[in-house]
Amino acid sequence: MRIQHTLLLGLLCCSAALAADQRERGFIRQGMAEGEVVFRIGKPDHEAIIRSVRGEPEEKAWTYFPHYRDPQTLTIITLRGGVVANVERKIER
Repeated sequence: MRIQHTLLLGLLCCSAALAADQRERGFIRQGMAEGEVVFRIGKPDHEAIIRSVRGEPEEKAWTYFPHYRDPQTLTIITLRGGVVANVERKIER
């Protein structure tokens, strides 16, 4: 019985975290630190290095695939030197 309660509590926490993740995506803005983005919406579904030259800030793109509560919106965040440089939200049909 105790295991069932623990499992149920774990599932509720996970679903609440997923719902918060989807809502928070719309509040990511230029100038935010990379760590704050991960804290608010979690690790990206896909990461691509755009530019990595020694002595210059790294540039990368993080992609968050559509969420089940917002199934048509793809979120792409461009980071330069660990700071959000651009946020793009695309409607995918």
